[in-house]
Amino acid sequence: MKIDFILPDIGEGIVECELVEWHIHEGQNIQEDQPVADVMTDKALVEITSMHTGVITKLYYAQGEIAKVHQPLFEIEVVSDVEESTLGAEVSDTKSASQATSSGDDTASSTATNSALACPMAQSSKAIASPAVRRLAREMNLDLTQVKGSGKNGRVLKEDLLEPSSVDTTHAPTQSVSAPQSSGVRIEAIKGVRAVMARQMADSVSSIPHFTYTEEIDVTQLDAVRRELKPQFEAEGLSLSLMPFFMKALALSLQAYPILNSRLNEDATEIHYLDDINIGMAADTPIGLLVPNVKRVQDLSLLELTRKLNELTHAARQGKLSADDMKGGSITISNIGAIGGTVATPIINKPEVAIVALGRIQTLPRFDANGNVVAAKILHASWSGDHRLLDGATMARFCCHWKGYLENPLRMLAELK
Repeated sequence: MKIDFILPDIGEGIVECELVEWHIHEGQNIQEDQPVADVMTDKALVEITSMHTGVITKLYYAQGEIAKVHQPLFEIEVVSDVEESTLGAEVSDTKSASQATSSGDDTASSTATNSALACPMAQSSKAIASPAVRRLAREMNLDLTQVKGSGKNGRVLKEDLLEPSSVDTTHAPTQSVSAPQSSGVRIEAIKGVRAVMARQMADSVSSIPHFTYTEEIDVTQLDAVRRELKPQFEAEGLSLSLMPFFMKALALSLQAYPILNSRLNEDATEIHYLDDINIGMAADTPIGLLVPNVKRVQDLSLLELTRKLNELTHAARQGKLSADDMKGGSITISNIGAIGGTVATPIINKPEVAIVALGRIQTLPRFDANGNVVAAKILHASWSGDHRLLDGATMARFCCHWKGYLENPLRMLAELK
C-alpha cells in the first residue's frame, strides 16, 4: 500500500521549511527511523526520520524548495505490502541463482559477485557528515565523497572542508575550460534563517523606536577572576569565558530593574513583567544568525551557567539547536567583539525591550585612583532600548548598576545564588 508521509510539526508556529537535503531517492528501500531529509526552519536545522519501513516511490519536493507542514513530503510503499515482492524477491533471487543450471546464469552471478568484492564502496559511497557540514560543502561546491574525513569512521568534519590537503582531486570530475562570460548579475533567493532574520529585523525597526546608549567598562579585575577560576572549570570539561559573568551580572541587575525584563503588548497599552530571566546570545553559525537563550539564569550557579553555555555553543555550531532553545528569551547579549569592533547599534530581538552588543576587549591606558597611568582592559557595551517603554535615564542607571558588578566582581560574587 502506498501512503504519503506527512511533514509533522517541527516547531511552535512553524508552517513551512526549506528542504535542505534528501538522504533518500525514489526506489530506495528504507527502514523505520532512518533519516530521510534535513529541513531548515526559521529556528534551526531539523532531521526528519521515517515512520515506516518500505520503498520510496515519490519525492514531492526538490532540494531547495519550500515544504509545507502537514502536507505530503514523500510517498512510500510500506513494507507490509512490498516485503514479499521486494525484500522477499532478493532472497528468492539469491536462492534461484545458487540453484540455477544455466551456465549463463552462473556467469552473470559470478560477475556480479566479483564486481561487488572489487568495489566494496559501491554500496556505501555516501560520505558520513552532519547536515551542517553537508550544507557548508554545497556552499563551497565540494564533493564530500572526495574529502578525506578525519572524524570517527571517516566522518567528514568542518575542519576537513577548510583544509585543502583533505580534498582528493585525483578522482574529481574535470571541468572544461570555457571562454570568459560577460559580466552580469547573480540572483540568489533569500531562504531559511536569512529570510527569517530579514523579516524580523524589518519588523523590529519599523515597529520599535530604538535608541542606543554606550558605556565603557573596565573588566581588568573580572578577567583576573576568570583566569583564577579557569583551571577548576577545565577540570569539569568546561571552557570558561567572560560570558557567564556578563549574564549573571545582568540577571542581578534585571532583578533591580525589572522593566528591562518585560514585554509590551501589541498596541503598547500594557507592560508584561516576566518572572524568569532567559538571556539570549546571538550566535554566528554556518547557517546564519541564531539567538538561543539560557533559561532561568537567576537560578543557575556560575558552573551550571557555563555548562549550559558550552552546550548551546556546541549545538549552534553543529546546527542542532532545538526549538525550545530558541524560544522564550527575555533579553539578548550580542558579543560582536568576538569577531571585531568596539561599538555597535544592535537591533532589538522583538518582543524583547533591550539588547546589548559587547565590543572587543582592548588594553588601554587609564588613570587609577592615585592618578597613575595603568594598563586596563576596556570593553564598550552598546545598549539599544525600546523608547516606548525605556528612557535614557533608566537605561543609564541600569547600565551603571550592571557595570558595577562587572568592575567589582567580588560584589557580584557575594550576591550570586
